[in-house]
Amino acid sequence: MTHLIETRTPARRKRPLFLRRGPMETIATVLIGLGFLMLFQPFLMVLYTYSLVTLLAGTVMFIIVSKFPE
Repeated sequence: MTHLIETRTPARRKRPLFLRRGPMETIATVLIGLGFLMLFQPFLMVLYTYSLVTLLAGTVMFIIVSKFPE
């Protein structure tokens, strides 16, 4: 007679928010959109000044986060 041993698979722990791919891709996409809007607004020079930095930060963040596992 064959004895079946029931083994439990360990429960997967959820990753912290800053290590999850979905929410971080959303934040990166919002940063890219915000940088784009800051670049093309005609009202405040301060927003225009920091628009490229915001756009680049969002782009680099998206590139890094897209390498995270699902």
